[in-house]
Amino acid sequence: MEQITTDLAAQHAELRAVLGGLRADQWDAPSRCAGWSVADVVLHLAQSDEVAVGSARGDIDGAARAAGWDLDALHAGEQSMDALADRAVQAQRGASPADLLARWSDTADALVTTLAGLDPKEALPWVVGRLPARTLATTRLAECWIHTGDITPAAGVEQPFSERMWHIARLAWRTIPYAFSQAGQALVGPVAVVLTTPEGGTWTFSDGDPVTTVTGDAMTFCQVAARRIPGDESGLIATGPDAAAVLDLVRTFA
Repeated sequence: MEQITTDLAAQHAELRAVLGGLRADQWDAPSRCAGWSVADVVLHLAQSDEVAVGSARGDIDGAARAAGWDLDALHAGEQSMDALADRAVQAQRGASPADLLARWSDTADALVTTLAGLDPKEALPWVVGRLPARTLATTRLAECWIHTGDITPAAGVEQPFSERMWHIARLAWRTIPYAFSQAGQALVGPVAVVLTTPEGGTWTFSDGDPVTTVTGDAMTFCQVAARRIPGDESGLIATGPDAAAVLDLVRTFA
């Protein structure tokens, strides 16, 4: 767990630096999340990290209730994950920027500390099913990275490339079969992803005998998987029988 929790803490530090430089009015500026301000995005991160801490400590239900997440409605199919998150944000809006930053920052630190003490293979409950502790840490890194990018335009800064995005790219690749199943589609065969980094490195993710291959820029691939850039407009190159579907369906979250 050491590497993933170290990288999770580094992602928290990147976001903390962005938030620490915001003026009061910038907290109210629109983010890249439709209908949410910068403050709303930080509130959502605080809430979801609180639920993750609760999961790692054996009380996901109590943490979810405190964060305003109605998991019963989600599990009953009465509410989507997006709707659940939006209602929780609406219910808990109104904190000052200082209080909101402290809430998220303290929870982020608790998340790193708690996850670092777990066996990476320990199965933890999440919103649907269970995840190994290492995978939960990776999804939390991915979400923090995604939402950092949602905030940086309002802050007037650019989100930099980081080697820790390797975890995000690998998560997106590994969950391609899940993304297809959620869409009611079936893969023809294995998918390989070959990505280049700004420093000239190459990240290759492949298993078995791939019939479809995606190549391109690593940061762009992560942004496509974050659903922030449409796959068919990204410049990524996909070949093979599942090419178009992979670019459309790849993601880092359910």
